[in-house]
Amino acid sequence: MNFLDSYLLTGLVILVYMTILWITSLALKNSSIVDIFWGLGFVVADWFTFFLAPDGFLVRKLILSAIVTIWGLRLSTHIFTRNFGKPEDYRYAKWRQESAGRWWWKSFFQVFLLQGVLMWIISAPLVAVQSSFIDNGLMPLDYVGLVLWLIGFFFESTGDLQLARFKVDPANKGKVLDSGVWRYTRHPNYFGDSAEWWGFYLIALSVGAWWTLFSPVLMTFLLVFVSGVALLEKSMKEKPQYAGYIAITSAFIPWFPKQKKP
Repeated sequence: MNFLDSYLLTGLVILVYMTILWITSLALKNSSIVDIFWGLGFVVADWFTFFLAPDGFLVRKLILSAIVTIWGLRLSTHIFTRNFGKPEDYRYAKWRQESAGRWWWKSFFQVFLLQGVLMWIISAPLVAVQSSFIDNGLMPLDYVGLVLWLIGFFFESTGDLQLARFKVDPANKGKVLDSGVWRYTRHPNYFGDSAEWWGFYLIALSVGAWWTLFSPVLMTFLLVFVSGVALLEKSMKEKPQYAGYIAITSAFIPWFPKQKKP
């Protein structure tokens, strides 16, 4: 099955997936469950295409499916654990309040369908690899992509773990985490997420899917300017210590901290 057919069918699967989540959110009265299932959605899309198009180089397809699954399950598990027992995220709660009784249907378009469309667009490199007929063995780009993914996974998973441990310690209340991977970037989790998607893209590039470049570009744009860095920086700047942290620490790409001025 060619890419276009696989991509369109994957879009249909994602639509069904997000519709089920929307119906579940109505029962739970909690639209923020969409965040928990964001990573898992890509796992579903990848494996669906894997079984849909069995041709191509099996080793590459299995490697991609493995790292997509590790990424998606870790992210979903992390967000589930972080949000368990807590009320609806403030962003969705605010929209619910502003929409009053209309939120039950508005949430489908404003939250679930929108994120479903983004998921579909961003999943392009995954579908390109899984639907490829090319059986060319592992290429240098596959190895580079895998290394980049490993770097990204290290920063994302380590950053989330260190932040979770930091927050549970009452002694850290009001403080800013500036050690570990947070010493080298103010957003190791978002950098890691972006790096992993560039890794997926390089693997897709090994089968000639250069045109899926829009996927990592869009993911990085969202992480930096929409739902990630920009949103968090806006709230964190209210903390007095954060100004000093900003002055010496890279915003996104990891780098050695600047020397503090005497």
